[in-house]
Amino acid sequence: MIRIMKYGEISAEEILARTDPRSGVEDAVADIIRQVREQGDAALFAFAEKFDHAQLSSLQVTQEEIEEALKETDEAFLGILRRAAANIRRFHEKQKRNSFLLNEEDGILMGQKIIPIDRAGLYVPGGTAAYPSTVLMDSIPAKVAGCREVIITTPPNAQGRVNSAILAAAHVAGVDRIFKVGGAQAIAAMAYGTESIPRVDKIVGPGNAYVAEAKKQVFGRVSIDMIAGPSEVLIIADAASSPAHVAADMLAQAEHDRLATAVLVTDSEALAAGVQQELERQLPLLERREIAGASIENNGKIILVDSLDTALEVSNEIAPEHLELSVENPFDYLDKVRHAGSVFLGRNCPEPVGDYYAGPNHTLPTGGTARFSNPLSVDDFIKKTQYTYYTKDALRRAAKDIIEFAGKEGLTAHARSIQIRMEDEI
Repeated sequence: MIRIMKYGEISAEEILARTDPRSGVEDAVADIIRQVREQGDAALFAFAEKFDHAQLSSLQVTQEEIEEALKETDEAFLGILRRAAANIRRFHEKQKRNSFLLNEEDGILMGQKIIPIDRAGLYVPGGTAAYPSTVLMDSIPAKVAGCREVIITTPPNAQGRVNSAILAAAHVAGVDRIFKVGGAQAIAAMAYGTESIPRVDKIVGPGNAYVAEAKKQVFGRVSIDMIAGPSEVLIIADAASSPAHVAADMLAQAEHDRLATAVLVTDSEALAAGVQQELERQLPLLERREIAGASIENNGKIILVDSLDTALEVSNEIAPEHLELSVENPFDYLDKVRHAGSVFLGRNCPEPVGDYYAGPNHTLPTGGTARFSNPLSVDDFIKKTQYTYYTKDALRRAAKDIIEFAGKEGLTAHARSIQIRMEDEI
């Protein structure tokens, strides 16, 4: 049974505390990366047979396979994918940045160019579930940013096929190429390139402990979105909230992973008790009850606080990935939220609305990193290049200041590069 604790009996640091799922995998991942770097495709074929039990003849998904997947996908679900994609695209279009030019002083031009990265690599997990939502959330911002190519790596099943829903989502999102590679080896392939898989500029997307560790190890060779840990939700709920609804929201998070965390923070003892009872009633009804049950038992918590303002203080200390405000007048509290990946306002906006459909991104900072990092966005797929232009007159006006500044740092060659241009001027 999930515990009910008063805030003070448990610290903010302990509320989301879990065993590091990456402990002990570093050496194994380093060896996988080494083999992919040295052997290229041959290593990928071998790993597919070892980990996925699939004997592949090629790594890239063919157009025929995509067309077959579209035939297998229910037309109603294709419509849902298209509507969700439209929502995601509309939200991310608002994130696009503009280049700028400053021309405020005679003879000086300064500016910044916004340039999309050339190639984005998206990792889409397989294993216990298929995630077409991840395809949409990770590829659409890259397309909106203007990346020249967007590729996906995802593990095949034992028959060497990729889940049809993933292929359908990739088609809807406009993904350029898809490869049948999973795990740390997929991250290595995208970071270093192989005969079949091109090297990318940035790798994004969630995965298990091996994928997370691989992203960590290749960072610097390529850019990555984040080192994501197990998923989490914190629900702030008042006495008028439905215990059944709150429990359902906690279980929706818990079914992701045994290491997922679902936390309720409330000022109502009656709601806390009601949610505790509802969790016990609803859990046996779930298809993924073993996973959700382990998550709730090991990581789930109900925290009692003296007020909703205190609940917001607790939330800001934790900086949760997902924050639900199941309260009256939730917009009264929005300005008090300082650290959260994504906020869901009111009683009719549970976190699954954001997972699949609304439009804001569901690839979010975990483990308290919302204190300093952001949801995946168009910004993840652009870079900025700045430029400067001075005429000779403009340089003459600034020369003495620059020479003096360089002298203070003892960099006389810096000063000389100005002086040599101004020998007859200053």
